[in-house]
Amino acid sequence: MELDSLPTELILNHPRQSLGSTKLDWTPQPGNYLDFKGKTYAVLERRHRYQLKSGRYRLHKIALYVQSAKRPTEKSLVDGRWVIGDADCLYNAHSEIIRCAVNPEGPCESCRYYQKSQNTDMSGT
Repeated sequence: MELDSLPTELILNHPRQSLGSTKLDWTPQPGNYLDFKGKTYAVLERRHRYQLKSGRYRLHKIALYVQSAKRPTEKSLVDGRWVIGDADCLYNAHSEIIRCAVNPEGPCESCRYYQKSQNTDMSGT
């Protein structure tokens, strides 16, 4: 069975309920967003389900635990991964799921708490 033909079950994290199954042609990681039946969801967790067949365990399906979300308009690239919001802000969580504690809904651009973080660049000393 090829990876792109694996059934993927979407499970809403709270309240816990199955949203249904689909077949994806990509492997969503926690922090990715996906659209399903006209709604956007953030992937919180991915679990693999295996089945014993002919004495071997084979990947049978994938379960994605998701929450309803809006796609973020502000993203920053930090160490090769995308995080929500302005990563230069002192309060940014450097997370794919939450922007920050003081203004989780954003935007960073007009946030009254925005504070540029101290850069650890030692080139000036």
